[in-house]
Amino acid sequence: MPEFATVAFAFEVRGVVSMIIGYGGALLSLIACIHCAVQKPDVFSAVGTLSKGAWIGLLAISMLLALLFGGRMILFTLVSIAAALVYLLDVRTGIKDIGGSAY
Repeated sequence: MPEFATVAFAFEVRGVVSMIIGYGGALLSLIACIHCAVQKPDVFSAVGTLSKGAWIGLLAISMLLALLFGGRMILFTLVSIAAALVYLLDVRTGIKDIGGSAY
């Protein structure tokens, strides 16, 4: 019986960690989407990246996928985290470097 309890506990911990990662990915996408929404549309072409609408759509879809499938299908969460990190670490810093940040 103790082996069964250990396996059940391991699956429970795995589920909780997956849920935390899923909601964390959704939160990261939400932060990136909000930052994208308050920027001027012309700074995206100055940085040389996708348009503002494309980034908002990509981040919104990734946030939705992370919320819907975050605890069950970790692949969607990883894609969501990757999209948000590309925006935050590449596009956001490019916007900051050219001085086009709205805040």
